[in-house]
Amino acid sequence: MNRTIKDVLLVIVGSFIFAIGINYFAIPNRLSEGGTIGITVVTYYLFQWSPGIVNFVINSALLVVGYKFFDRRVTIYTVISIIFSSLFLHFTFGWGQEINGDTLLAALFAGLMVGIGLGLTFRAGGTAGGASIPARLANQLWGWSIGKGMLVIDITVIASSTFIIGQEKAMYTLISVYVGAKVIDVVVEGTNERTAVLIISSFPDEVLDKVTNRMTRGITVLEGRGGYTNRNKEVLYIVINKQEIVQLKKIIQDIDSNAYVTVHSVQEILREGYKGGR
Repeated sequence: MNRTIKDVLLVIVGSFIFAIGINYFAIPNRLSEGGTIGITVVTYYLFQWSPGIVNFVINSALLVVGYKFFDRRVTIYTVISIIFSSLFLHFTFGWGQEINGDTLLAALFAGLMVGIGLGLTFRAGGTAGGASIPARLANQLWGWSIGKGMLVIDITVIASSTFIIGQEKAMYTLISVYVGAKVIDVVVEGTNERTAVLIISSFPDEVLDKVTNRMTRGITVLEGRGGYTNRNKEVLYIVINKQEIVQLKKIIQDIDSNAYVTVHSVQEILREGYKGGR
């Protein structure tokens, strides 16, 4: 119950911050957005329709069509997100003012606020409706990835808004959307980025000992076999903070300059109490 209350509060707070990004920074500076909120903003520029009402109508219609692609929990949180984001868009309308002569600053802060707002909603386990619903439909109908579907929708909306807000504002909008996407990643995944390293060395025991003692990190030892030599090998696998890569490389280089090492980013770690491999 406490977790549910916390998640709902995150969705509500995220919806408020999202609305501030649109009403305080985007609309007063005549910027657009990607997805359905971009359509909402453009309809305001064209017809002076309330962003809150239009946002609620569009996202509710999309949710009715695409609700079957979400589980019950995500659907409930998405409904909460749509309701509160629409309410906040309606009641905070007119709060902002144009940042004279510095549209770039407005674009950056619009992206920052929208990214934080959506990131909190995603972190709670919900969605903001919008482009994620037609993106899931495209995934089911045409086999597109969710990311590709959302990208196509965002680009289409922003490109279409060029005829309303002009080429220059559309370019600033692209900057805002890019910043928002990066901020969402930080909010959802955290700033402590993890990196996985796979090590194939002729001296695995020495590498294991040095890393364990110097870096205080646990290493998983995997049994492998060379495809060409057909020899059995021990493969070392470790997940560390990105800042520790230099130290790890130095340890490996000192022990075995011919070691085979691959490094790649880790998208997500699912383990209770995980703290970077300690």
